[in-house]
Amino acid sequence: MSVDDTLTEASIEGHRSYLLRYARLHLASPAQVEDAVQETLLAAIEGAGRFGGRAALRTWLTGILKHKIIDQLRRASREQPLSGDESGEAEALEALFAADGHWREGTRDWGDPATSLESRRFWQAFELCLQRLPARTATVFKMREVMELSTEDICKAMDISTANCWVMLHRARLTLRECLRLTWFEKAP
Repeated sequence: MSVDDTLTEASIEGHRSYLLRYARLHLASPAQVEDAVQETLLAAIEGAGRFGGRAALRTWLTGILKHKIIDQLRRASREQPLSGDESGEAEALEALFAADGHWREGTRDWGDPATSLESRRFWQAFELCLQRLPARTATVFKMREVMELSTEDICKAMDISTANCWVMLHRARLTLRECLRLTWFEKAP
């Protein structure tokens, strides 16, 4: 059976539910998710001749979808108004540290983090914490930690400097750490 025989609209469309789930991990709005998946399926159908069969169809479609997601994020970052007040965020982060640069409160025993990672409720708490981040900061964090993009690719997609990217990642990690401490590790069953 040749690649042409296996690559039909129906076989491509059969991966829609997986692609939707994947896109939901990276995009906030259901409309953006649907648009990215539709664009992916259309690109796959139009570019079926370029599919050489060297990878699984799902892998190829996911690669196309990653590019469509980056395009969506790039568009959203250009259209998004600036929040204006980052001083409150900076003050909140500074409040976590003593004058000598150490944490004001030591870390508490978080039990077994590996067990927490297997918990569905942990991921729900993580998602809530991620939603509390400023939109651009959350986008940069997801691009780095979930999509595993390089700093260079993130900076190009978001039109930011390398230093700004690292500051945003640092703030995201600190904020997520504190949020998870309050919403999961201190309240975990």
